[in-house]
Amino acid sequence: MSNRIDTTRLQEIARAYTASAVLYAALDVSLFTHVSNGCRTEAALADATGLRDVDINRLVSCSLSLELLDWEGEELCNAPDVEAYLVEGKERYAGPWMMFTRPDVAGWFQITEKMREADATKLGMYEELTVESARKYHQATASIGFGAARRFVRTVDLSDRQHLLDLGGGSGAYSITAVEAFSSLKATVLDLPPVVVATEEYIADAGVGDRVATVGADFTEGEFPSPVDVVVMASNLPIYDSEVIGGVVERAFRALVSGGEMHLIGEMLDDDRKGPVDAAMWGMNELVCGSEGRAHTRSECEGYFRSAGFVEVEVTDFVAGTLARCFGRKP
Repeated sequence: MSNRIDTTRLQEIARAYTASAVLYAALDVSLFTHVSNGCRTEAALADATGLRDVDINRLVSCSLSLELLDWEGEELCNAPDVEAYLVEGKERYAGPWMMFTRPDVAGWFQITEKMREADATKLGMYEELTVESARKYHQATASIGFGAARRFVRTVDLSDRQHLLDLGGGSGAYSITAVEAFSSLKATVLDLPPVVVATEEYIADAGVGDRVATVGADFTEGEFPSPVDVVVMASNLPIYDSEVIGGVVERAFRALVSGGEMHLIGEMLDDDRKGPVDAAMWGMNELVCGSEGRAHTRSECEGYFRSAGFVEVEVTDFVAGTLARCFGRKP
């Protein structure tokens, strides 16, 4: 007897936006922060948030069903990951990152029209960045960026390297973390002119201004500062199409000294393009943002490196199911 199929999976996809909306609402009213601070009943939460009892009931029911909240006896508690990352004031608070793409929600429900319009530019919304919008962008993304950077310096030994070039470095997370971890290393962050104003603020806060410099430029064109012996491009892969990525890798190769290395870290699709979902969705997000970017497969990234002349090329998991790292060495 064959397995019976039904519409359950399709319905879950069709209504997936409802889970996002509940998470946003919970963060709006600091639900998880209140629970962590001792408001562990619905009555206490209603008092703390100022919401009606019925709305707290609805929000708590949804949060329990989504496993954001749980019961400890007759009192509410946060799920472990919620307690770690969604309680305001905690060191690892990631609320801004969770809300980062909320302004794009309306655009996601217009992707049919956007595909039919076929009106995109190389950089999409990034062409309109101001200093203030760059600051806001990196306030939302910096915590995740620094977390990834710490993973990078634990994974890659740069103790014999002298100069790291950080392409599209944003907050400077990789550069700052790398020079803190490796005493012989200096770094240069190359990003759009409005962005590096914000970058310099992060550099100053870290106290590494003597070892991390910035260059305000569009790294998708023009030659790179050289000589350098490490190039990193992290978490901006889907923003660009194949032509741009291939050109960036070629110019990175030219900027590197013999024996230098490049690391491309980003959301890469498996070669059969059946996942990870996150990589595919970041590619689709570029339609929403109005750029020509798309998701790239692991083998495509390897191809960009080999075509540029890199050897020892390999792609490995960086954050399993989320990010991969493509490595190559210049002969």
